[in-house]
Amino acid sequence: MVHQSDSLAMAIGVRVRNHRRGRGWTLDQLSETSGVSRRMLINVEQGSANPSIGTLLKISQALGLVLPALVEPPAPKSVKLTRNGQGAVLWSGSAGGRGVLLSSIRTPDVVEIWDWTFGPKDEHSSAAHSSGTTELLHVLEGTISVSVAGEPHTLSPGDALRFPGDVPHVYKNPSDESARFTMTVFEPVSGHVPPHEHSDE
Repeated sequence: MVHQSDSLAMAIGVRVRNHRRGRGWTLDQLSETSGVSRRMLINVEQGSANPSIGTLLKISQALGLVLPALVEPPAPKSVKLTRNGQGAVLWSGSAGGRGVLLSSIRTPDVVEIWDWTFGPKDEHSSAAHSSGTTELLHVLEGTISVSVAGEPHTLSPGDALRFPGDVPHVYKNPSDESARFTMTVFEPVSGHVPPHEHSDE
């Protein structure tokens, strides 16, 4: 589930409500479009919910937004500094892991930088993202297993993996020690595929 401070939860709620009303939608219309229950949407808009990343993605996509538009504070300047501990914590694992969105850009394509920590045996499953999404993962500590469309890949410190994010994928720490990795996500909102996907390796 998403782990949020009260202020972040309230900010997300205000943004969802404002964008919903901006479209002239009722809660029922957003629920039907997003596949998220009306009760959950009410809780999100009131800032009292603890929605999963998947739920936030459904809401943002239904509203024609990208995830950072809901969870990141506005950045009026071209330079944005995120201090250690100031990223948006959007996932908490059962063994103490955390998924932190550190920064992002929208041009209109989206690029996100994440810092993930997995406790022993922590696991996070992700549904397929929008078409053309690519993820770049770099292991800093421990061992991480990444299953992409059912195909497993085991990474050690220093290893990196590029894979399509538009198929179901699972991250897992198979060991009894903690693990940490950084991840960059490219989401081509404009619909084009990243040029490197066509290059030979």
